[in-house]
Amino acid sequence: MNDLNVEPIIGIANQLRIHSIAATTAAGSGHPTSCCSAADVVAALFFSHMRYDPKNPRYANNDRFILSKGHAAPLLYAAWAEAGAFPTQDLVKLRHLDSDIEGHPTPRLPFVDVASGSLGQGLSVGVGMALCARLDNLDYRTYVLLGDGECAEGAVWEAASLAGVHKLNNLVAVVDVNRLGQSEATAFGHRLDVYQQRFDAFGWRTEVIDGHDIEEILEVLAAVGLGDKPLAVLAKTYKGAGVSFLQDKDHWHGKPLSKEDAETAIAELTPKARPAASITIPGPHQLPAPPAEPPTSFPPIEYSKGEMVATREAYGNALARIGAVDPRIVVLDGDTKNSTFSEKFLKKFPNRFVECYIAEQNMVGVAMGFAARGKIPFASTFAAFFTRAHDQIRMASHSMANLKMAGSHVGVSIGEDGGSQMGLEDIAMMRALGGSVVLYPCDAISTEKLVEQMLQHPGITYLRTSRPKLPVIYDPAEHFTIGGARIVRQAPGDKLTVLAAGVTLFEALKAADILRKENLTVTVIDTYSIKPLATDLILAAVRKANNLVVTVEDHYAEGGLGDAVAGELCPHGVRVHKLAVTELPHSGKPAELLAKYGIDAAAIVAKVKSLI
Repeated sequence: MNDLNVEPIIGIANQLRIHSIAATTAAGSGHPTSCCSAADVVAALFFSHMRYDPKNPRYANNDRFILSKGHAAPLLYAAWAEAGAFPTQDLVKLRHLDSDIEGHPTPRLPFVDVASGSLGQGLSVGVGMALCARLDNLDYRTYVLLGDGECAEGAVWEAASLAGVHKLNNLVAVVDVNRLGQSEATAFGHRLDVYQQRFDAFGWRTEVIDGHDIEEILEVLAAVGLGDKPLAVLAKTYKGAGVSFLQDKDHWHGKPLSKEDAETAIAELTPKARPAASITIPGPHQLPAPPAEPPTSFPPIEYSKGEMVATREAYGNALARIGAVDPRIVVLDGDTKNSTFSEKFLKKFPNRFVECYIAEQNMVGVAMGFAARGKIPFASTFAAFFTRAHDQIRMASHSMANLKMAGSHVGVSIGEDGGSQMGLEDIAMMRALGGSVVLYPCDAISTEKLVEQMLQHPGITYLRTSRPKLPVIYDPAEHFTIGGARIVRQAPGDKLTVLAAGVTLFEALKAADILRKENLTVTVIDTYSIKPLATDLILAAVRKANNLVVTVEDHYAEGGLGDAVAGELCPHGVRVHKLAVTELPHSGKPAELLAKYGIDAAAIVAKVKSLI
């Protein structure tokens, strides 16, 4: 490598440092020293190695860059500004309310694929993108910049394992080993051999480099794609590198420089800095983009009324059915595919299925990677196990990801497996996400119709499915919509309204039959869309039944159907009474458990009688 190739990159790296310092000082907050440690690697990637079109950052075959250490956002913004994506003078708008150059990256910016900042998640996203490149026959590579501190997160190693299993030689992890964390030195400091041994153990090719030696960085990057393993570049760096009074100094994490210190630092960097205006960025290969058109119709649904079908099985049937007409669909599972029935999709479309094994955090991250590349991922596992991945799901919300999830084995109705397997918190968890949709169908027809709705609805949608076989009560011609509900029992003079979903709808119908024999009639509504709730429809029905509601759900009382209904209806003068699981559940037969925890037909009858 000769100096003519190296010197411009050295200059750009220092220019990126200047931008990062100036932006964080102007903002009065940020992480300039974390930017400085990675500036050389980022300069080499963006201005000598990666193939991309900075004017069209969403182009299908651009190399992808994920800043997993999202607190170094000013460095990312500086690189894209120097590449010509937006004016460099806008960098000082960092963290302003009227600017999308936020404290941590989000896809409000066209060159950001996913939100980052909750550490340890970027490599999972990178795995999804690398798998997507293979699926689409594209040759882009995915680069993930991680900090050494976040390598304490287990999700990093879940991702490393899956990448090794799939031999993703189009995936590159660059670890910025700058030794210093937020509150103290990292566990292994500059012992790069520890990180090397760990990546080696997961089937990666590893290279240990001086992360401030541009020539060495470029030499290693020139060998990207060799062999059949993913590549981990372990870069020894120094926090605050390039500025003498910051370099390798503790207690500077997350602290901007004062105006005076910034001027001193920039004066030290300026003689060695240069803009990137004269650099020609290598463009991507022009390859056919994958199909992106939604289907105009779906194959027919085939069930008979009265047929006993678990909604979890209907979910698998729906995936296999609609997967035939929409190649954008990919399906992921966490070694539960024979319980969630996602295996039905695997059997028909094995190239679009990813077995993520028992690593739910990574599964959600991988799904986010697919979603960022235009696929529509459906990820499934037991509802209880999605709680383990709540942070990844939360970051998917911040990423505005088009992510679909199906949680099976919900509530005490799963029976003998016991409380640890029962999804009893999932409605609350998924409702709390900004912009989310939460659906809970009762039969096979409504399940399949709602899977179609999930496919067509942009954003995070969650489908709750049950273990027991339940009777089909709807006709395939009926419509189910996000934000809808279905009145399944109503008569003049109804005393109150029972709102239920999933298994408890059938308990509500049994209760209605018992009450009718005693000349007490109630309205029963299938509240299959819990968020958004069909407030207008429900309120109109409730007005005809004494403004009195009983909700019944196979979920904990906190944050579930009852709370959703109360939040919408109580301001309108409606009295809402909740039946829900209120204690830690025990193993037992499904019917026994529904009775024990007060959500079966008998409990509904007793509650109704106590109120009227």
